[in-house]
Amino acid sequence: MAFRIKKHVRSTLSRNTNAVEKLASQLPVVGVKNGIKSHSYYSDIIPIIKDAKGSDVDCIITLGAGSLTDAAKVVSLALANNATTVDDLETLYVDSPTKRSSVIACKVPVICIPTSLSAGEYTPNAGATNDNTHHKHSFQHPSMAPRLVILDPELAITTPERIWLSTGIRAVDHCVEAICSLHPSPEGDESAEKGLRKLLRGLLKTKKEPSEVRSRLECQLGAVDAISAVLSEVPLGGSHGIGHQLGPLGVGHGETSCILLPAVCKFNKRVNSEQQHKVLEILWDEPSVTQVLNGRGVGRQEADLGNVLDVVFRDLGMPRSLREFGVGREKLDGLAVRSLSDRCCKTNAIPLESKEQVLEILEMVIY
Repeated sequence: MAFRIKKHVRSTLSRNTNAVEKLASQLPVVGVKNGIKSHSYYSDIIPIIKDAKGSDVDCIITLGAGSLTDAAKVVSLALANNATTVDDLETLYVDSPTKRSSVIACKVPVICIPTSLSAGEYTPNAGATNDNTHHKHSFQHPSMAPRLVILDPELAITTPERIWLSTGIRAVDHCVEAICSLHPSPEGDESAEKGLRKLLRGLLKTKKEPSEVRSRLECQLGAVDAISAVLSEVPLGGSHGIGHQLGPLGVGHGETSCILLPAVCKFNKRVNSEQQHKVLEILWDEPSVTQVLNGRGVGRQEADLGNVLDVVFRDLGMPRSLREFGVGREKLDGLAVRSLSDRCCKTNAIPLESKEQVLEILEMVIY
């Protein structure tokens, strides 16, 4: 079956491999967009919408990381609803004060070939950012889920290390916040544990041996388990909620989890210590994690979950502070206020209902 296809690719893929050319040689491609900014800004999305509409596309293919995936899903929703401006897009996100009374289902299917581990390819949701407000909004419709996801661990070797590892930590965040939720499900806990084990083994292995294909695949399959836990309708928490709004300040999607997750665990410990203990038992049960912790002098009886995650993230070379991204105290009030409207902050183990609560978490990670 032939398609008039619009293709979106990660810019480093187009520079460093011939994967784009190989794919284009087999398909009737009518347009290629090389790369977009992290967090799927409207200024990147709107030209794609207009281009796709003018080309009368039948399918959208993404080849790259999570921001491309989110953008493609929003593009498909926008095409179905004739949304071609910022004001139009503002009527489509979940909690918009100007949301349309009726949102039409997507008609142009999306196919994803992911090279990172955030796992948005498996959900009917997408995040996109308004350039004017720097607020990242959640778009959601059952028809937004990609029709097909193709995993290629060899292609994933081309992913820059920092993106691969940080988005892997994003998937770890899915698992940890699912297990630590006060409203868990048996299916969610099972998927989260399987995903957490695969991800930690695979990430630590690919850090040491970047070209090891089997570990790349284990990470990809772990990300599927991680997002399965989320899709079991277990509510997520503050690491996701604050992270959604931290990203537009210049922090990568996965890097928000590297910075925030340990601090959120410490903040929530007084109400979900039992759930956090389950995660600790999983971590200490994994030989590759135990080796890291023992090598850093971490004692099993003394360290809480926040401390253990901090050590593992540092061992992977991940960022651990806002200072590393130039986010200073002058930006914290605005970040805290924007975070309060995020649904994941509202479902945190300790619901984040005041600016002061969010600031307490942010103060832990500023330096």
